[in-house]
Amino acid sequence: MSKVVLITNTSNDSNNNTTAADEDVAIAGFNQTLPTIYRCRAPIASLDCMEEFQSTAEQLCLQLTSGGLQGYTTPTSVSRQTSVVTPGLRYRNLGKSGLRVSSVGLGTWVTFGGNVSEEQAESVVVAAYDAGVNLFDISEAHSGTRAEIELGNILQKKNWKRHTYVVATKIYWNAKSEERGLSRKHIISSVQASLARLKLSYIDIVIVHKCDPMCPTEEIVRAMTHVISQGWVMYWGTSRWSPVEIMEAYTNCRQFNCITPIIEQTEYHIFCREKAELYLPELYNKIGVGLMAWSPISMNLISGRGEENTVGCLTKPSLKQKYGSFSWVEDETTLMNKDERTQVEEMQKQREKLKEISTLASRMGCSLTQLTIAWTLKHESVQCLLIGASTPQQFYHALYSLQLVPKINATIMSELDKILENKPVRPPMISTLALR
Repeated sequence: MSKVVLITNTSNDSNNNTTAADEDVAIAGFNQTLPTIYRCRAPIASLDCMEEFQSTAEQLCLQLTSGGLQGYTTPTSVSRQTSVVTPGLRYRNLGKSGLRVSSVGLGTWVTFGGNVSEEQAESVVVAAYDAGVNLFDISEAHSGTRAEIELGNILQKKNWKRHTYVVATKIYWNAKSEERGLSRKHIISSVQASLARLKLSYIDIVIVHKCDPMCPTEEIVRAMTHVISQGWVMYWGTSRWSPVEIMEAYTNCRQFNCITPIIEQTEYHIFCREKAELYLPELYNKIGVGLMAWSPISMNLISGRGEENTVGCLTKPSLKQKYGSFSWVEDETTLMNKDERTQVEEMQKQREKLKEISTLASRMGCSLTQLTIAWTLKHESVQCLLIGASTPQQFYHALYSLQLVPKINATIMSELDKILENKPVRPPMISTLALR
């Protein structure tokens, strides 16, 4: 019986971790198991931290389905030391940068709210970290300065290795009108204040929330480049910027040799789709700006408050704008009281749609919240989805959506599109000849 001899190149291959001596041994020892010949030096994002995954996947599934929904207690076996992550959790690069984050991040809007104690907030952060989530999104606008202070205390208390988590904070919004805006002065002072409150040597991502029409784009990109060159910040991104504004920032960065943004944080859910599905994927392919998504449902801003409030929050007048989004800015919340008649009609239509989606969710054995989160994660353009929780139970309830993503096939997607009737379509091209 002939033997198959594996011939390998003894030259130094950049994609091979074996040496020439190892290859000679492998060829000589036919009865021994041949080593893997192709091992890329760069780790695969979705397979990093996947040791011992097969032996614990079933256990984690049972914990998430049973304990995670009813009186779940954080398992001591799920820790970073054992390199085990939640089944379904993946790690992806933000934009076209080298920074890798989990496909699900913890948004702290609700975690550091006024009715949540410090101990309870700490339990949510620890539960997220132990489950494999490595991104914590925060803002100087969350509960004043309390949110950044509490997160900084938790990170200092736990003494986690700095490379195991990513902190993202925002600048722009502030209660004092003279401190609002994106001037160089405000950007630098905001970054320094956030560093002091978080007690960190650097911030991973600083997100510029809303473009400032009173400030030149050149000043913004130069200020962000300055804080990065000083070592205070690693990357920067945008939030609630239109595609035109993002492209303008990118153009200024190239023109003045500045550092380009890597991420756009935007609202994305079943009733807010156009920007995330049509324009941001195009920006990613052209200039490398990725998508970090959130929604009122995934952030737990309306979860557990009943269907009436769910529909009411998802039919904000701001959502009817082309690039509209749920907003915490005071001057925009005043728009919600206008045109109440149109809002009531829209609420009625979406209430009927949510009833049909709830029926579909019951058929799949999950809640409406879990189905909508899984639907968002199903889209490949979403590199990270922020979820919020005020208790570990709420966090694990949302995290179980990762198990539903493979179940959402083409049939389910088409059924949802048929119910929603809002699949975005790119406007037809208009010939300039017709305008002459």
